[in-house]
Amino acid sequence: MPPFLLFIMAGGSGERFWPLSRKAKPKHLLKLVSSKTLLEETVLRIKPLASKPSHLLILTNHEQIPGIRKALPRFPKSSLIPEPAKRDTAPAAALATALALRNNPDAILALLPADAVIGKAPIFRSQLAAAARAAAASPSFVTLGIRPSFPATGFGYLHLGQKTLRSLRGGPFLRVRRFVEKPSLAKAKAYLRSGQYAWNAGIFVWKASTFLAEARRQQPALARFIERFPKRGSYASYLKREFSKLPKISVDYALMEGARSVLALKASFPWDDVGSWSALPSHLSTDKRGNTFRGNVLSLDCQNTLALAEGGRPITLLGTENLVVVDTPDALLVCPKNRVQEVKRLMALLPKDVV
Repeated sequence: MPPFLLFIMAGGSGERFWPLSRKAKPKHLLKLVSSKTLLEETVLRIKPLASKPSHLLILTNHEQIPGIRKALPRFPKSSLIPEPAKRDTAPAAALATALALRNNPDAILALLPADAVIGKAPIFRSQLAAAARAAAASPSFVTLGIRPSFPATGFGYLHLGQKTLRSLRGGPFLRVRRFVEKPSLAKAKAYLRSGQYAWNAGIFVWKASTFLAEARRQQPALARFIERFPKRGSYASYLKREFSKLPKISVDYALMEGARSVLALKASFPWDDVGSWSALPSHLSTDKRGNTFRGNVLSLDCQNTLALAEGGRPITLLGTENLVVVDTPDALLVCPKNRVQEVKRLMALLPKDVV
């Protein structure tokens, strides 16, 4: 196997979990489901796959550097890569590929989010390593598809086809027929019944040369950025000058949907992207009436209520139902559970000091 480099994307905007999350402290820097931040959990989960410390890197932005340094004080500074502008996941993937090529022209790399909750870490590592072998053995992008457990309308889907690379250990690997946008409930139910679809978790593995070839074909600007990237020495001035010029587009739209070959390995580990406040109860203790409380919360006749007291004062609840209450030292959120996906709409109304 050629070198395997792992890149963690840690540049979120901190909107979905406001007021606990902020621009400088987004979701991956929160301790939502354990005593560690989601970023810490991600690093610990994949660190055994890195054959040397320099093969594990974090892509982030300058605003979040202090928070990441606080969460990971021993993480090598040289492996903490701040992007000079927010340009979505395709430019991040191009930057990761350019850095991998500096390491080795045959390098394999993985790009994965910092903020998913993943169980059974040994199985996850085993399957990520299998994806790396598949990427090394074929000119294909490889992704880990999540087996749907319910008809989700908030996830993208992968339509899976026939098996391939049958002799490669860790399979079966399935060809991805197409990427599907977030579907209607009716379509999501049909996908679940068919057994031919998986959730798109945004975990991708590829050979650096495969990405460059597809970028040349589909996104010439990304290809030029990679080809002109300094092969040795400092790249800071080049990154500052050129990165913000790249198209603001996701790697799914930019390359994956039009790629000549994408393979998927069905995940055998539990996964949750923890996309909103309503996802927390399944990871935290819940009482017989469906209430999930953390901190100093006092309640009477409440049900299906999520309340987090992070502001240093008690939260008192009477007769609440299907409600989310999050209290911090400088802001309070109260909203119905079925509208937590809309929390980001509040950002335009808030003063800058609480965003």
